Amino acid sequence: MANIKISSKVDEVAWEDLKQLANESHQHISGVLTEAIREYVRKRRVRPLVMQHLEDSISDNEALGHLLAK
Repeated sequence: MANIKISSKVDEVAWEDLKQLANESHQHISGVLTEAIREYVRKRRVRPLVMQHLEDSISDNEALGHLLAK
């Protein structure tokens, strides 16, 4: 996969934390940043799917929920 160059502004403390993590894990900042982006995207994509399953389960088991509430 090809690498691309990006430019953005980030909070100074977050940037220092990222650099420290890269140093501690013996990685380049770009590797840590790539990993962080992938993890963020994965979490954001999973959440709507999980919430939909939860809503479906609640709907499917509405009668049971009423019985348990008594």
